[in-house]
Amino acid sequence: MDVPERGSDNRPYFFLSYAHTPSWGPDRGDPDHWVHVLFTDLCNHVMALTDLPPGTPAGFMDREMRSGQSWPERLSENLATCRVFVPLFSPRYFTSESCGREWYAFSERVLRARATSGRAVTAIVPALWVHVSRDQFPYSVRHLQLDHASFGERYLDHGIYGLIKLNRLRDEYEETVLALAQRIVRVAQESPLPSSRPREYESTPSAFKPRGEGPRRIHLTVAAPSMGTVPDHRDARPYGESAQDWNPYHGESTRPLPAVAEELIRSLDYQITVSDFDDDPDTDGGPPIDPDAHSDDDKAPNRPGILLVDRWAILDEERRHRLKEFDANARPWVSAVVPWNRTDLQCHSEEGRQLAAELERTLPIILERGRRTNSRLAVNGVPTLQAFTDVLPAVVAHTTRQYLRHAEAHPPPGPYVPRPRLTGPIYPPHPEPGSGNGGEA
Repeated sequence: MDVPERGSDNRPYFFLSYAHTPSWGPDRGDPDHWVHVLFTDLCNHVMALTDLPPGTPAGFMDREMRSGQSWPERLSENLATCRVFVPLFSPRYFTSESCGREWYAFSERVLRARATSGRAVTAIVPALWVHVSRDQFPYSVRHLQLDHASFGERYLDHGIYGLIKLNRLRDEYEETVLALAQRIVRVAQESPLPSSRPREYESTPSAFKPRGEGPRRIHLTVAAPSMGTVPDHRDARPYGESAQDWNPYHGESTRPLPAVAEELIRSLDYQITVSDFDDDPDTDGGPPIDPDAHSDDDKAPNRPGILLVDRWAILDEERRHRLKEFDANARPWVSAVVPWNRTDLQCHSEEGRQLAAELERTLPIILERGRRTNSRLAVNGVPTLQAFTDVLPAVVAHTTRQYLRHAEAHPPPGPYVPRPRLTGPIYPPHPEPGSGNGGEA
């Protein structure tokens, strides 16, 4: 739920997110000294470019916070209120769990703002601390349109760290930092982002997969009526041309829920595919086959799956029968989420209660699995968009763990290595008697 602004807007303009550099020896000073120099210069420019009152912080960074007891709370509060998120890209940044949590918390806030306002919100302004090629970016970052080239070739080659360290590039450093501050102020003013309630830092997932882990994939299947299949007596406002247009929280969101779920899962560094349950021939209890498979042996579901289901979908007899088959064959790495709008009066009617009971009979295996995990809310009925975005990461994490635990591995065949041809005996022959080497003379 967004927090309304009160009076003048004195929130910090930017949150500087950076990977802490480990100290590599005694008495080596502060390894993040130059990051703090950059932060100070950005704050000075922002104060000069805006009308922030004296004493109001222009930006926020977590320098020297980790030794205190309240730093997670302060971190979360600033992520929930800052106007712009400024990540300092470096190879170390994308392997940092702390940076991944900061990125996810802010991305979730942007997603909710887009869903509730219906307008584009762009509040992430990346900067290169050192050179990073785009193929090093996590999947959760690659959708961003980056305009790093406008800062010049030396910036692209050396990053801000190189500009600040080389005296001969000092002028280019000053120009780059001023341009970055101008971009921060422009984005904050042209695309205002409302504050939100702080997210508990310790339970915030990371937007970057762990170091060394391969690509993460997941499939989302949507079981919901469309305008052409919804019962006549059902309120048609949540529905559209297809199941992927379903918007159960239409009173608080302008975007279809599958689109929100897709973006949220992608922000967790997953490659995601989405399909309609009615149109998917592979709804046999697992996600679709891998479209990149090259042989019949590869034609098997190879990713975890989530079923996003509307209770009203089971009023269609054929769909209900297919959902029962889906449940009966459901692999352990298939989970369900059941959105159920608390402001929808039909959801609380006698028919709504009967549908809840019928869904239990239709998907007993998948729903019971959900109750045995920390995803109980997901299968009992998710009442709001806020609750949905809170619970979905936990469902994704559980589903992925189940897949890694239960899925049978099918490693690709290795290269053919011919066995050596033996041309003689493996062991030397025993000496003949009388031939020496221990024989009789």
